[in-house]
Amino acid sequence: MNIFEDIYGYSEWSSVSEIKKGWSSDKKYYIQNKDGQEFLLRLSDISELEKKRKENEILSKISKLNINMSMPLNFGECGNNTKVFSLLSWVNGEDSEKVLPTLTKETQYELGIESGVILSKIHTIPAPEGLPNWYEKFNNKIDRNINSYNNCSIKIPNGEKIIKYLYSNRDLLISRKQSIQHGDYHVGNLLVNKNNKIGVIDFNRYDFGDPWEEFNRISFSHSVSVPFSVGQINGYFNNNVPVCFFKLLALYMGTNALASIPWAINYGEKEVNVMLTNSINMMTYFNDFESVIPTWFSSWKHY
Repeated sequence: MNIFEDIYGYSEWSSVSEIKKGWSSDKKYYIQNKDGQEFLLRLSDISELEKKRKENEILSKISKLNINMSMPLNFGECGNNTKVFSLLSWVNGEDSEKVLPTLTKETQYELGIESGVILSKIHTIPAPEGLPNWYEKFNNKIDRNINSYNNCSIKIPNGEKIIKYLYSNRDLLISRKQSIQHGDYHVGNLLVNKNNKIGVIDFNRYDFGDPWEEFNRISFSHSVSVPFSVGQINGYFNNNVPVCFFKLLALYMGTNALASIPWAINYGEKEVNVMLTNSINMMTYFNDFESVIPTWFSSWKHY
C-alpha cells in the first residue's frame, strides 16, 4: 500500500523525496507535481492527530499575517488511517546559516531587521484565554532546570552565577503577557531567497508564552551572524529596545543554558560540546551575568 495515495492531488505528483534535516519526529518530504508546483509534506503517526490538528489551526492563523512562510494547504489522514499528513506550500531559499556569512555585514543586518519585523507580526496573535499564569509557569521551569543542572555531572564554568541571576530576577516575569510563539526561531529555521528576503519554516514547535522568550534561541543565530542578530532585535522593537528586554533575555538564555547540558548528554559528546561552547560564550558576552546587554550587541556599529 502506498501511504500517500489517500492524499488529494497525489496522482499529479511527479517527484517525492525525503528531507532528512531537522530534529522533528515528523517525516518530511519535498513534493513536486506535474505542473512544477512544489510542496512540503509532513507525516506523523495517527496518535498525534489532535496535536497536529491544533498545529494546522495555528498555522492557518499565522498564514493570514502576510509573511513568507509554509502555508497550510491540506490536512488529514492517510496510509489507511495510520498517518496524519500536513501538506504545505514550499518556501524557496537556502538555509540562512549557510547564506549569511557570504553576504556583506550590511545585508546581514538588513535581513536581521526583516526577521525581527516578521517575529513581531507573529507575536500579534494573542495566546488563548485560560492559560497558566506566566510567572508561575516559568518559575516552575527555572526550578526544574536548576535541579536538573545541579544533578548533572558536567558544569558550565561559573554556572553558579547564572543560578544567582535567576533567583534575583524572578520578579521580571510578573504580569508578562502571552502570545503565540514560533517556538524555534533562529537561523536554522529561516531561509534566504534569491531576492534576499526571509522565509520562515518549521512551526511544529509552536507554543504560547511571553513573546520575548522567543529570543532565547538567538545564541544559535549570533554565532553565525552578529549583524543579523543585532538587526533582529532592532527590527523587532523598531530601533527602540527597552532595557527590560535585555534583563529578560539574560534570564531566558540563562534558563535555557542550564537545561541544555543535561539534554545534550542524551545525544552524545558532540552535542554536549556544542551546548557547553554556547554556554561558555554566553557567560563571556554577559560578563558572567554582571551585565545584561550582550557585548556582541553593545559593540556592534549599526548601519
